[in-house]
Amino acid sequence: MSTKKALMLSVLIPVGLALALPVAAMGPGGAGGPGGERPSFTELDANADGSLTLEEMLAHRDARFAEADTDGDGNLSRDEMIAAAMGRVEERIDAQFERFDDNEDGLLSANELDDMRPRGPGPERLFARMDADGDGAISAEEFEAAQAHAMQRRGGGHGQGQGHGQGHRWGQSDEG
Repeated sequence: MSTKKALMLSVLIPVGLALALPVAAMGPGGAGGPGGERPSFTELDANADGSLTLEEMLAHRDARFAEADTDGDGNLSRDEMIAAAMGRVEERIDAQFERFDDNEDGLLSANELDDMRPRGPGPERLFARMDADGDGAISAEEFEAAQAHAMQRRGGGHGQGQGHGQGHRWGQSDEG
């Protein structure tokens, strides 16, 4: 290995590990699960000097662990993990109400919920895609083909469930 490669690896490997630590410390999917918020740069930059050190990242991880370890025994029980996750869920729901409860009545109407819908095709377009033969109904085969297509797009699920490997494509039928 050349000196240049060795130097580059000696820099890139620690940087890659340091960037992965906060996410790994929070469990699968980032901050406590799928869809969880990842810490901002500002949250990680404890001394506000505009750069992150490994120590700052480890301190953030340790603080998150200590916050979840409510009995202070150095371990996380199932109940502590559930409580920590539920706390994050509550925070996310509060943020959604703050953002989407337009009339501030403490309730989300169907119209307000529509505003929460992720960008992308609406239910009508999704239905039309799944209804490959255009008959106004989704058959079990069309449903399975749509599921298989969704799994392929997410890069997983090969060989799992029905509909995989049957030549179906989302929005196409076997009839042509």
